[in-house]
Amino acid sequence: MSTLTPAIDPADTPDPKQASPDAAGPRRRKRGGAAGNAARAVTSPWGSFFAVVLAIAWTTPTVGLLVTSFRNQEDIQSTGWWSALWNGGFTLQNYKDVLGGGAEMPVSMTDFVINSIVIAIPSVMLPLLLASLAAYAFAWMDFPFKNALFVAVFALQIVPLQIALLPLVQMYQQIKIGSWTMGGSFWALWISHAIFALPLAVYLLHNFMKDIPASLIEAARVDGAGHVRIFFKIMLPLMAPALASFGIFQFLWVWNDLLVAITMLGGSPDRAPLTMELNQISGTLGGRWYLLSAAAFISMALPVIVFLALQRYFVRGLLAGGTKG
Repeated sequence: MSTLTPAIDPADTPDPKQASPDAAGPRRRKRGGAAGNAARAVTSPWGSFFAVVLAIAWTTPTVGLLVTSFRNQEDIQSTGWWSALWNGGFTLQNYKDVLGGGAEMPVSMTDFVINSIVIAIPSVMLPLLLASLAAYAFAWMDFPFKNALFVAVFALQIVPLQIALLPLVQMYQQIKIGSWTMGGSFWALWISHAIFALPLAVYLLHNFMKDIPASLIEAARVDGAGHVRIFFKIMLPLMAPALASFGIFQFLWVWNDLLVAITMLGGSPDRAPLTMELNQISGTLGGRWYLLSAAAFISMALPVIVFLALQRYFVRGLLAGGTKG
């Protein structure tokens, strides 16, 4: 006795490439959610038009400042900056006076640009190094009170830096090595900027490290790698986008800082950054906008160059966080 299996008609066989309505329903609902509506609004013609108008509105003052910095005093006082776009009359004398000093410019801006670079580079590198080490410890090492300490570091972000300025100045004045005093030196400014940047840096880098697969760390430990080798050989290369993103934020903050510089340096002219000098010459130069505009644009040039040079790392750092298979 045999059992016969009825033949299957190919027309009755469902096509695996065609998704059922029940399976496609959640996908359609997901695309029609708030994120999908926002994406369609941004990519719509009206959204693109609004983005272009907003970009023009933000860029116009910068273009006006740039054009004004290349005009002489008579043209600035008689016509608007937009007239120079078709009438011409540009000159480099304003930048020569600002960078080289002259009869109308009391001091040269070159020394203050160098001071700002000397202040900014250690103030960026120091918190990046310390924060990356602390973030690795919080993410991949076990020690007592780890969670409590991480919450404490995270809570320090809400403390205003103005509260700590005067206690730090008093502490720096008490630190002396021979005739040298930390107060009023570059060290006071470097350490202060590092202290104020560490809570946010530790939090951001810790979150980035936690997204790295644990299997990668376990494989390195099986091969005999310790924490130091894992950190320098594995973590740092993978953290390059996150480090670059926070480095850009920290550099812009330090470069444009005025309050911390005045408080820690005490108005010392030989160590003053560019922002302190701009604050002083804005009153001494009075209505000489042709020199002020050139000095202001010099202070903007280096941050723009740094941002454009590290833009791809900045975007990768913002989009980082997901593990791609």
